[in-house]
Amino acid sequence: MRQLIIVVLLSFGVAVFLLDRSTISAAASGAPDKAYLQKIWTGWSTLDVQNVRSYYASGPHVFFDIAPLKYTSWAEYEKNVRNILADYKQAKFTVNEDAELHPAGDYVWGTATIKQEMTRQSGKVEMGNLRWSVVFQKQGGKWLIVHEHVSVPMQ
Repeated sequence: MRQLIIVVLLSFGVAVFLLDRSTISAAASGAPDKAYLQKIWTGWSTLDVQNVRSYYASGPHVFFDIAPLKYTSWAEYEKNVRNILADYKQAKFTVNEDAELHPAGDYVWGTATIKQEMTRQSGKVEMGNLRWSVVFQKQGGKWLIVHEHVSVPMQ
């Protein structure tokens, strides 16, 4: 019985060591962290898609936003979102404390809620929280968004 306990404890210790090393490896690779997530949303706060385009992969990727149903590339996303953002004169997005990131090889997937404060050109202020799921892939030494889903909870 004592040997079984020793084997279990050693196995647990090795598992914790390996898990810790993967976390260190992800951090050392410059994988996205909460500050990187906030940097993206600070870019969106400018209401200028030029300030976020460097975070998104080009080519055929699916992005879900509040409207329309989906975009099938960054070019399509950029074109349509530019028109939507033109209805606003000010915005502030803050990544909430529930942000989670999960490294998986050349990918990192994450989830967060985002506090939003947006002011329309008419002066109407809209406040609330968004849900955000995101998948990053390392391309050319940079972590780019290859899939994203932004939605608003039903009231």
